Amino acid sequence: MKRTTPPFRADHVGSYLRTAAITEARAKRDKGLISAADLKKIEDQEIPKVIKKQEEVGLQCATDGEYRRMFWHFDFYDGLDNVEIYEHDHGIQFQGVQTKPKGIRVTGKIDFSNHPMLEHFKFLKAHTKVMPKMCIPSPTVLHFRLEPGAVDKKTYANNDAIFSDLSAAYRKGVKAFYDAGCRYLQFDDTAWAYLCSDVEMKKAKERGMNTATLIDDYTRVINDSIKDKPADMVITTHVCRGNFRSTWISSGGYEPVAEKMLGACNYDGYFLEYDSERAGGFEPLRFLPKGKKIAVVGVITSKSGTLESKDTVKRRIDEASKFAPLEQLALSPQCGFASTEEGNVLTEEQQWAKMREVVEVAEEIWGK
Repeated sequence: MKRTTPPFRADHVGSYLRTAAITEARAKRDKGLISAADLKKIEDQEIPKVIKKQEEVGLQCATDGEYRRMFWHFDFYDGLDNVEIYEHDHGIQFQGVQTKPKGIRVTGKIDFSNHPMLEHFKFLKAHTKVMPKMCIPSPTVLHFRLEPGAVDKKTYANNDAIFSDLSAAYRKGVKAFYDAGCRYLQFDDTAWAYLCSDVEMKKAKERGMNTATLIDDYTRVINDSIKDKPADMVITTHVCRGNFRSTWISSGGYEPVAEKMLGACNYDGYFLEYDSERAGGFEPLRFLPKGKKIAVVGVITSKSGTLESKDTVKRRIDEASKFAPLEQLALSPQCGFASTEEGNVLTEEQQWAKMREVVEVAEEIWGK
């Protein structure tokens, strides 16, 4: 039952704790002590090391650890045409802590042309022996993160008017990554988790969003974004409840969105967070269509260094299999270990122990 195509039985969400060399170099760059070119040299030295660690623990795919990014999402959006990240008066509010104060706005027609992350992917592909995996934020998150008045009124009447151009830009992006050799692409997405949260939906409504139509809007924009996906390319999504310095944002089980997200969105697989009671039970997995789609259950947490017992992980996989066939399940941590450059509160040693456990448990359940 081992899989030779992604998502793999033992998989991961994408980001890893930045090494000391990366952290020190980025701090020096921010202070103007070294140039962007100097920082890139350090990144080029450190990324092959994190790729090798992934290969050594037995993973069938590898990312660049997102070592070149400050945020999991803003860096990508900043590379789209006429989308810019700016210094805001507040950050994103997590439980008791805020991120760096960044905002996002649209200054003209959204498009995808010469995106810098294409070169990031090419570097990854050139340095790994396993399948290179590229992670980018979902188009839905760009829309959800826009505050009132964040779009150029000469181009778009309102925030919702960006959907068509946003999908078209992503279609170009999918093709560009494919042409660069990418066969495993992941859309990271906090929006679906917010749709499960009464608290976050109340905030969205107060910002002027039409929350009654968001599920249908987001299903449509995702499917429009990936409708030209080549047959030999796998596109998955990771549904995230927030991951910054081991804190979180949203709570609520998948029940409000599961039927549309699992059944109507044309993804090949879903990385679903199941590391705490905030995620609810496995019952929503009943909406996973029988067939080729894979649900990767994140029952090992990336927010703590405490290693879960193998028996506990296996028991939880068994619980999930009551609602979706075991052959349509896989295992990963619930999220990355460093969705932002600050990283979660655990050590690199603990991080790699968790990834080894993912591989070992997957082999014990599904075979080598």
